[in-house]
Amino acid sequence: MPAERFPVEVQGRTLELSNLDKVLYPTVGFTKGEVIDYYTRIAPVLLPHLTDRALTRIRYPNGVTGGSFYEKNAPAATPSWVHVETLPVPGSTKGRETIDYVVADDLPTLVWLANLAALELHTPQWKVGAHPDLMVIDLDPGEPAALQQCCQVALLMRDRLAADGIDSYPKTSGKKGMQLCCPIAGTQPADDVSSYARRIARELEHGQPKLVVSKMAKNLRPGKVFIDWSQNNAAKTTVAPYSLRAQPVPSVSTPLTWDEVSAGAAGRRPATTPYTAGEVLDRIEQHGDLLAPLLDEGPELPR
Repeated sequence: MPAERFPVEVQGRTLELSNLDKVLYPTVGFTKGEVIDYYTRIAPVLLPHLTDRALTRIRYPNGVTGGSFYEKNAPAATPSWVHVETLPVPGSTKGRETIDYVVADDLPTLVWLANLAALELHTPQWKVGAHPDLMVIDLDPGEPAALQQCCQVALLMRDRLAADGIDSYPKTSGKKGMQLCCPIAGTQPADDVSSYARRIARELEHGQPKLVVSKMAKNLRPGKVFIDWSQNNAAKTTVAPYSLRAQPVPSVSTPLTWDEVSAGAAGRRPATTPYTAGEVLDRIEQHGDLLAPLLDEGPELPR
C-alpha cells in the first residue's frame, strides 16, 4: 500500500510529508510526525549551528530499532532548492574524490530531512571552504565511568582551556558522553587544532591518571574518561547541538550551563538521564541558545 502523502508549504517551499504516524521510537511511541514537529520548533536555535556546514545524516527509516545508514551524499530525489556543495572528501588522495553534501541552512531543508527519518545530524568543525572555527573536546566514559565522570573532566578541561584564553561550552552527546565546544579563530588547519587538543588531553591525563585517558586503545578506558582529541580531524564530524539521537527515547544533544555540569559532577542530573525532545524545547524557553557564543569568532590557539 503506497504511503499517504501530505503536501505542505514551508517558507514558500512545497514538500510532501509521508507516514506521519509511523513510530520511530517504539519504546515511547514517538512518531515521525513528532520528529518533524520537534525539528520545526527547534529550528531557530539549531539552524545557525548547521549553516555553511557539510551535513552527515544518520537515517532510521524503520525507527531506532530497525537499522540505520549514514548518508553524506545528497540523495537522488533531493529537491532543486536544497543547498548542495560538492566538496573533496577530507583525507582523500589529491582531492580526487568528491561528495555532494547537503547544507541545511533553512527550515524547508530541515523538514525535508526529518521526513526522510534523518534523526541524527552531524557536522564537521569547519564551514565550507574554511579552516575549523570550532574545537571540540569529546569526552567518552568507559564503564563503569559515566556522565558524572565526564562532568568532572569537563570542569578540569574548562579551567585548563581558560588558562590559554579559550572559552568552552558544554553539551551532552545525547548518549553517555558529552562534548566541550570552543569557538576559535578559523585561521589554523585541522591538524594544528588536533595537535593542541591532544597536548591538553595528555596534560590532564598526566595530572589525573585515575580519571583521564588520552590514548585511543579501548583496553585503557574502563573506569576512565577518554578525551578524544582526534574529533578535530578534518574528516570527523560531531553530533550537532539539538540533534536527536537514536536511543530508546528521543534524547537530544543538549547544551548545558556550567552550574549544571558542576551538579552533574556531584552526581545529580545530567549525570543520570538524557534530556528528551520535549524537555529541550522547554529549556530553550528558559535559557535560549546556550551555545550562541559558538557563532562568534574565537581566539587563535596557542602554538
